[in-house]
Amino acid sequence: MALDILLASIGSSGDLHPVIELGRALRARGHSVALVANEIFSEQIGGNGLEFVQMGSADDARAMMSDPRLWHPRKGFRCIAEGGIVPYIGRLYRIIEERRGPRTVVAASTLCLGARVAQEKLGIPTATLHLQPCVIRSYFDNGKLSWLNMGPGMPRPVKSALFWFMDTFYVERFIGPELGSFRASLGLPPIRGIFSAYLHSPQLVLGLFPEWFAPPQPDWPAHTHLTGFLLHDDGGDAEVRSEALAFLDEGPPPLLVTPGSAAMDRTEFFRHTVNACTKAGIRAMLITNHAAQLPRDLPEGIKAFPYVPFSSVLPRCAAIAYHGGIGTLAQAVRAGTPQLVVSNAHDQPDNGQRIERLGLGLTVSTGRFRGRAAARAISGLLGSGDIRRRCREFAPRIDNAAASRRACELIEGLG
Repeated sequence: MALDILLASIGSSGDLHPVIELGRALRARGHSVALVANEIFSEQIGGNGLEFVQMGSADDARAMMSDPRLWHPRKGFRCIAEGGIVPYIGRLYRIIEERRGPRTVVAASTLCLGARVAQEKLGIPTATLHLQPCVIRSYFDNGKLSWLNMGPGMPRPVKSALFWFMDTFYVERFIGPELGSFRASLGLPPIRGIFSAYLHSPQLVLGLFPEWFAPPQPDWPAHTHLTGFLLHDDGGDAEVRSEALAFLDEGPPPLLVTPGSAAMDRTEFFRHTVNACTKAGIRAMLITNHAAQLPRDLPEGIKAFPYVPFSSVLPRCAAIAYHGGIGTLAQAVRAGTPQLVVSNAHDQPDNGQRIERLGLGLTVSTGRFRGRAAARAISGLLGSGDIRRRCREFAPRIDNAAASRRACELIEGLG
């Protein structure tokens, strides 16, 4: 039976791309698919054959990306809560309420709390989509939270105290009042445990990552299924892509350097990377849509580009130095490209630790990535035969078609 599937995503391009890929796969299976997202993604979503439903303006997105708190290890959560979660609780609920029908199924990403409220109030079958394992809490192995390693070695009482602190002074403080007020307006009772339990749909939780990247923990929700990475990137500007491929043809494989699509203030990251590459005689390809953060005069062998599809350039790069975003991470694994994760905040430290544990690269925090340390990290990555070998071994494990098929089947099961 064909379904009316409403997908919802809050975040950057890296958060949206797997949802677009899921939408394409669902549409190919005969379903009607609409994707709720910010206005800046309207052309991209429409270009992939999906109906676009606006939730947030381009000005909203630009305001968040330019907020200096966004990548701060302590202030980042409040920035996301104020600009990316709270304003959309009611908006998303109303969109779902207006579009619901007898065949409606919703699949919404982590921050889309309005979808959980609609599921509870309106009874609409709903799946929660998690792109990153760190958003699923565990008292066994919770990965890395900022600079804290919350793996099996941390005692459970310490984890419990840390979770309490995060809930009390961050989640309940910055999200609780607005969520509680909106729920009260609908006649719903107060809730606790927003990020410990309410975040996850009681019907279906999809982890859009593989088990070898994040093994399921005994205390994850019982209805959690891991599908594998869903990879997607659009063609980009044809002229830019042609220039990038020409640069790759001009010399040895370069280091691809990118801070992510939402980063606008990574001036120091680019400066330290360019200095290290220049001194070592390493070619580099810098990719960002925000050129103001680039060094003014780039030396020979180092060139900057706006967005270029990673699937077309990563297989020809010697390595990648980047922020640790999950979408770029998956593209690098598929390309068999060694990774240097220079993490800032949110899920990035955890993603970097997982890459290092798997032997697919190295990780260093932004604060330590400077001068000689940056040069050592880049040289160590490029000089490691073991990392290159591990990357070649893991590349065939990425099966986009199988991951998409599994995710579609589970969502169809809700209908």
